[in-house]
Amino acid sequence: MSTTELFLLTMLIIYAFPYLVWRLCNRDDYLPLVVVQILAGIALGPGALGALQPHLYQAVFRAPVIQSLNGVAWLAVMLFVWLAGLELDLMQTWRHRRETALTAGLALGLPMLAGAAVALVLLALPGWIGPAAQPWQFVAGIGMACAVTALPILVLFLEKLDVLRTTLGQRILRYASLDDILIWAVLALILMDWRRLGWQVLFLAGLSCLAVALRRLMQALPMPDRWPVALITVLLLAFAADWSGLHFMVGSFLAGVVMRADWFGQAQLDRFRQGVLLALMPVFFLSTGLRTQWTLGGVEVVLAALALLAAAVAGKLLGVRLAGRLLGWSAGESRLIGWLLQTKALIMIIFVNVLLDRQIISDDAFTALLLMAVGSTVLSLPFARPALQDLGHPKAAGTAPDAIS
Repeated sequence: MSTTELFLLTMLIIYAFPYLVWRLCNRDDYLPLVVVQILAGIALGPGALGALQPHLYQAVFRAPVIQSLNGVAWLAVMLFVWLAGLELDLMQTWRHRRETALTAGLALGLPMLAGAAVALVLLALPGWIGPAAQPWQFVAGIGMACAVTALPILVLFLEKLDVLRTTLGQRILRYASLDDILIWAVLALILMDWRRLGWQVLFLAGLSCLAVALRRLMQALPMPDRWPVALITVLLLAFAADWSGLHFMVGSFLAGVVMRADWFGQAQLDRFRQGVLLALMPVFFLSTGLRTQWTLGGVEVVLAALALLAAAVAGKLLGVRLAGRLLGWSAGESRLIGWLLQTKALIMIIFVNVLLDRQIISDDAFTALLLMAVGSTVLSLPFARPALQDLGHPKAAGTAPDAIS
């Protein structure tokens, strides 16, 4: 087949295969389509399909096809990370700064320390650190990957639980929002190229000037013109960040941070996010799955994934429980928040893709982290629902809405 035909066949597989599996499972309450798409990407990668049917894998996923998929995936992830930046409500975070800083700090710090401890063990073994990494970069990257909360997926889960617009739901979003800022700040530090520090300082200075100019421009523009200007800004900052030595995803995220969601309307943003998730992100999931490797052997990678999962889950739950004790929450409230903040898919996968791109981690470390992200996300809803029911949420137990709002 020609490259065009192979590309179209691959796109057909990307959209049809996970959708059919998701529909056959019929467990959207515990297994959302986005999680099935990530698992399908892993199943179609070299670690699964490539090992079981190498001739079929090589016949379909040729280099020109993979290059074409990567282009679509880059666009998808730039838009998605931009939307994640837009989700941040810095004003609300500042109004509730003590509670938010304490909860976000403990919810991020403890799993990061636990993940860093696992990273130190992996550092002593061959095959885990990337060829271009300093030991501190590897440890910090693995630790932060264990601490990530995926803000866009958290929004979807809160909608499923019918708590997004409650006071509790907005509190959880504040904690995740502050963690998102810290996550990307640590990533920028890890990626800092000291030989190009001047260009990176220039990029940040230019970003500050652009933020001021953009605020005035967007307020003067009618709504139909704001979207094209926003997309141009995303691409401009993504290019500038990558050129200065940071990753293009850092630029995309900062483009969202300097913009305000009310410039576009929440309903339109929700529709746009759903469109990106439906039409573009499945390609990113497949391209991520195509990078999964098992060069050390499946057992070693799975054991590492389990160790990282234990560190991520235990660290997050312990951090939120400690914050709850300091702030006077009930045990059920702490448990609910802790499990919802376990959602790692997408943002964590994007995070570790950057680490792999910059050779901070090896292919095997990438695969172990990817499995950990999927496991953590899959665990989130099944454990959050009982905790929500204990709090008396009307959808779960038929009680009054005031029980958690």
